[in-house]
Amino acid sequence: MNLKSLAQRFTQKDEYQAHNWTGSFSDYLELVRKDPRVARNAFQRLYDMILSWGSEEATRNKRPITLYKFFSDPFDESAKDGIFGLEQALQRLVGVLKSAAEGYGTEKRVILLHGPVGSSKSTIARLLKKGLEHYTRTDEGALYTFEWRINPEDPWETSPMHEEPLKLIPEGVRAGFVAELLEGVESTYPVAVKGELDPASRFHFRSLIDRYDGDWWTLLEQHIRVVRLVISEKDRVGIGTFQPKDEKNQDSTELTGDINYRKIALYGSDSDPRAFNFDGEFNVANRGIIEFVEILKLDVAFLYDLLGATQEHKIKPKKFAQTDIDEVIIGHTNEPEYRKLQNNELMEAFRDRTVKIDIPYNTVLNDEIKIYKRDFSNQRIRGCFIAPHTVEMAAMWALLTRLEEPKNASLSLLQKLKLYNGKSLPGFTEDNVNELRESAPREGMHGISPRYIQDKISNALVSEQSEGTINPFMVLNELDSGLRHHSLIANEELRKHYRDLLGVVKEEYEDIIKNEVQKAISADEEAIGRLCGNYVDHVKAYTQKEKVRNKFTGQDEEPDERLMRSIEEKIDVPESRKDDFRREIMNYIGALAIEGKQFHYWTNERLQRALELKLFEDQKDSIKLTSLISDVIDKETQEKIEVVKSRLIKNYGYNDVSATDVLNYVASIFARGDAVRPS
Repeated sequence: MNLKSLAQRFTQKDEYQAHNWTGSFSDYLELVRKDPRVARNAFQRLYDMILSWGSEEATRNKRPITLYKFFSDPFDESAKDGIFGLEQALQRLVGVLKSAAEGYGTEKRVILLHGPVGSSKSTIARLLKKGLEHYTRTDEGALYTFEWRINPEDPWETSPMHEEPLKLIPEGVRAGFVAELLEGVESTYPVAVKGELDPASRFHFRSLIDRYDGDWWTLLEQHIRVVRLVISEKDRVGIGTFQPKDEKNQDSTELTGDINYRKIALYGSDSDPRAFNFDGEFNVANRGIIEFVEILKLDVAFLYDLLGATQEHKIKPKKFAQTDIDEVIIGHTNEPEYRKLQNNELMEAFRDRTVKIDIPYNTVLNDEIKIYKRDFSNQRIRGCFIAPHTVEMAAMWALLTRLEEPKNASLSLLQKLKLYNGKSLPGFTEDNVNELRESAPREGMHGISPRYIQDKISNALVSEQSEGTINPFMVLNELDSGLRHHSLIANEELRKHYRDLLGVVKEEYEDIIKNEVQKAISADEEAIGRLCGNYVDHVKAYTQKEKVRNKFTGQDEEPDERLMRSIEEKIDVPESRKDDFRREIMNYIGALAIEGKQFHYWTNERLQRALELKLFEDQKDSIKLTSLISDVIDKETQEKIEVVKSRLIKNYGYNDVSATDVLNYVASIFARGDAVRPS
């Protein structure tokens, strides 16, 4: 193998050269004329980054909503940071960024993500940082900074805060110069570079301007080179992250930089900017974004630093004047800390400078399932099979803990969950669903977090009881046992409520698997077709007051009322409504015929369900499902059970072990006399 050739094929020289572009100050001005977006501020760049991935319009309960593809984590094939079910919160966040990008005022606020633990607040911040890193590596997201060289023999010295090169134009003439530079050039945003250079760059500028007798243009052409800036959290360029620590170990210099005492001897003063390290989190985040983890746990002194950084876009490094910054400030906090903020009168100034965006837990079942299936699917997990509905039932319980009891006494909590998930229920419209949401504004701000669910699914996977397969009961038992030690459950009453909800989920799971087994038993399409044809013949004769010819005797007979009722009762058609139901069926068949379409049993979902239930009742005794829980099964029965098991595996995704477990469990239900309820 030619290793050099192999390495060359994986060498991205063009990309490297693009990311390491250098040019003169005049070269940069030509770039600005060609594409003014290179001079965007931090809010504009972040907003455009989100839009660059595209969006689509959707409707949720008759209300329009914009879905931003960026939040599905397009950077990773596994979409490990993808966010599901928070469309409204994310739409509000993007709205705040848009307002800030346009300069409508929210650029002077801290964006505060507020919600319960594990509701994706830090994931949103991580996505924004990751997206900004990626965006600045593209042509569309390119941005630039500059380097100094005082004397020809000196090495190039990078702007310590990665300043925008246009800030090198003296502030007094900058607006007019830029206006003439961009005259006739179309731009998404007006190019308005505000503020002065950082102290170190100002020091160099002042030391050179006298040498050129005020000729700033020659100064910049001789001593400045502009370089491409690629934002990188690992390299501490354009992204800062601050986490609260023990009060004794916290120091505001972590935010605004500190004196380099080794250089004081070299430069003679601790107020010389060359003897200062501009490496605080605010400094390194300039031109990008700074994240404050658990922002309200910060010492009050740190929050004062935030006031100026937010409102004035200035920070105060030790020994220096106010220094301009250009960055998005985003923090996140949990409910207890936010309540403290609300109750602390001393924090009124900070409250006034925040835009709070609630990030609740999911309240839509399908979206919650996606969260867990990202980590727990049979494609990802090796060595252990996850039975159907395992993740679904865990997600269902999590959502039930987050929902508030409906005020409508005729609606159960489980039915409310299903309505939120898009299922239609008799008597409830999409408007009713909106009313349910509006009547419970704090829904999703409490309950069980996804992390707890993920931990318990993990426990079940490594449990000795799993033996290579886990099922919903194993995970639900893990969830139950963990409640005893859950640190966020405040009292025994709440713990009991959560356990009661586990019982609701178990009942729902029993109904699901009973119906699956029933469908697997009655999955003989020919038999259902024959039963359907027989039913329709008798209904036609009944509605048209005719007789039915008996195929065996050749005699005309009255329609078989017993047959028709045995099917209709399976879907709860009462005696008083049987005529209406039969006319509906015949009208439906007639309407299809007018359109040139043929009637099949599966074209009417309700009738199909009734036929399946009827066939199941007729066949279950011949299969002798209840014999599964006995020690002796005859060969004929075993063969029939194997057919049912194979249908469970093929149609519903079971493996041999989980299919056997389900059949055994459903057999025990039938043994105690529980019927299958219509779904």
